[in-house]
Amino acid sequence: IPATVIYEDDEAIAFKDINPVAPTHFLVIPKVRSGLTQLSKAEPANKALLGHLMFVAQHVAKEQGLDNGFRVVVNDGADGCQTVFHVHLHVIGGRQLTWPPG
Repeated sequence: IPATVIYEDDEAIAFKDINPVAPTHFLVIPKVRSGLTQLSKAEPANKALLGHLMFVAQHVAKEQGLDNGFRVVVNDGADGCQTVFHVHLHVIGGRQLTWPPG
């Protein structure tokens, strides 16, 4: 699948969402799935990688100019509207977001 990559390191990649819900909307995913299909399936061995994904999310958010804030979303399972079963973070910003979501 073609993607507009905005960040990449040895463990993670970030790219623009193909169906953005805000002016800035990108995904952060691990390069290696390692059985981590959803957050609720995480095991102790995944802690470092999950922390790295969060670090990458805030780093790229700063690079994208989201100085006034942003939202990080992880969809988990059917009730959480997860459609891609490879754990990933949505980073959304660039406008005033509303609450509650969904």
